[in-house]
Amino acid sequence: MAQEAFETDFWKDAGRRRVWDDIVPGEPRETIPYVLTLEAIQKYCRAVGENHPLYFDEAYARATPYGGLIAPPSIHILLMFACTPADDWMRSPGTVNAGQSWSYNIPARPGDTITLQARALDKFVKKDRLFVVHDNVFFNQHGKVICSGRGWTIRPM
Repeated sequence: MAQEAFETDFWKDAGRRRVWDDIVPGEPRETIPYVLTLEAIQKYCRAVGENHPLYFDEAYARATPYGGLIAPPSIHILLMFACTPADDWMRSPGTVNAGQSWSYNIPARPGDTITLQARALDKFVKKDRLFVVHDNVFFNQHGKVICSGRGWTIRPM
């Protein structure tokens, strides 16, 4: 099955996004699997200025303990959006990252089918701002955890 191009216009579906009242702590968020391609990895690397040969040079990568090309740990930034549907509250324009903590277990690799388990843990209002605490766990097609993290976001009013 062909994968759709990754949408970069985050305002396109703003009217369809879930809003504050739709966020239910503890309820799993709907997510979609994403096949991570070498092209996506390398495009991401170029965009963030990452040029390590582990992400570009197959011969080099094969000679390392990784045994082949991998994605950089920060690929979870791309995956967060690639694994969430257009109407997900996490994709709301105007959202501010108020902090995050990530643990990295194994590298993602070209060809991996990535799935995301995600949910809001809490939501609260502080100083007239809407905060959400959420957790996210990314898995490969073998059910192994690539990375997991907890984040805090300030939602638009």
